[in-house]
Amino acid sequence: MTTLLVANDGGHIMQLHTLRRRLDIGDDLLWMTPRTPQTESLLAGERVRWTRPCPTRDLGALVRNTWEARDVFSRHELSLVVSTGAALALAVLPQARLHGVRCVYIESATRVSGPSLSGALLSRFPGIRTFSQSTALTSRGWRFLASPWDVYETRKDREVPQLRSVVVSLGTSPYDFRLLVEHLISIIPPTAHVLWQTGVTDVSGLGIEARAKVAAAELRAAIERADVVIAHAGTGAALAALEAGRCPVLVPRRSMRQEHVDDHQLQIALDFALRDLAIVREVAHLTHEDLLLAAARSVVRKADLPRLLIAHDPVRPALAGTAVGRHRTGASGP
Repeated sequence: MTTLLVANDGGHIMQLHTLRRRLDIGDDLLWMTPRTPQTESLLAGERVRWTRPCPTRDLGALVRNTWEARDVFSRHELSLVVSTGAALALAVLPQARLHGVRCVYIESATRVSGPSLSGALLSRFPGIRTFSQSTALTSRGWRFLASPWDVYETRKDREVPQLRSVVVSLGTSPYDFRLLVEHLISIIPPTAHVLWQTGVTDVSGLGIEARAKVAAAELRAAIERADVVIAHAGTGAALAALEAGRCPVLVPRRSMRQEHVDDHQLQIALDFALRDLAIVREVAHLTHEDLLLAAARSVVRKADLPRLLIAHDPVRPALAGTAVGRHRTGASGP
């Protein structure tokens, strides 16, 4: 029986991809996610059902992906669906429950004290088990699973007297973060080679060569070679740095400057700082010395972490004798 792994691109797919190693879900997997350079690279060699983009609060995209989900359940015999959000989960998990398939929703690590809109809606849907990645979110049906940051620890074991290679990653956020780019130009040595991944941020007139998106494999390779990684405090960018063994410099986006819809990145950055997994600064306070401080640290994964039990409940059978309860196997979609 196949497990379907569902997530939007960006930080959501990064979290699920990282969690997958610890989940008790077997090895027969099918992924469902929008097709982007990041997801194509990250899931190379995996079975994937590519979906259309599913932005937050886009009703049209939600309806289109609901129909896409119906086709998936008609083609594959699925025993479990696991999702880390966001809007794509709203299209898929209710369909799974209508087909009698067990469902697990793991709230994004960005949600520290309360669920996202997708999480709040899905937590009210019968039969969907809900887990959080924050110890502060453990009420009204939410159970703490694990923090994604428990996997890592830092070591001060490198000597980097000057910066030669830098990666700047602003993720896929639909909000501009030009203020950070302008400040970084003033503190990164002009002799350093910089990979600028800037998303939608307008960098016109700044004299840099920037790219909106970079494939996950290319970005990882660049991070592994870099002396330091500087990123907004999004989970995708942070996980990419940690997985590549780098202690990132994280600069949270602030809602008061219209850099995001709220200040959840500030909460994420604080969690990183308390665990000593990142150098965290506001834009105006970030210095060249902070970059060297981060460059002197490396990150390693802890060994022998326990498995995360999410799927040990008995399978809930589909409605016998109905079209909803019948599954047909077949190849994955294009």
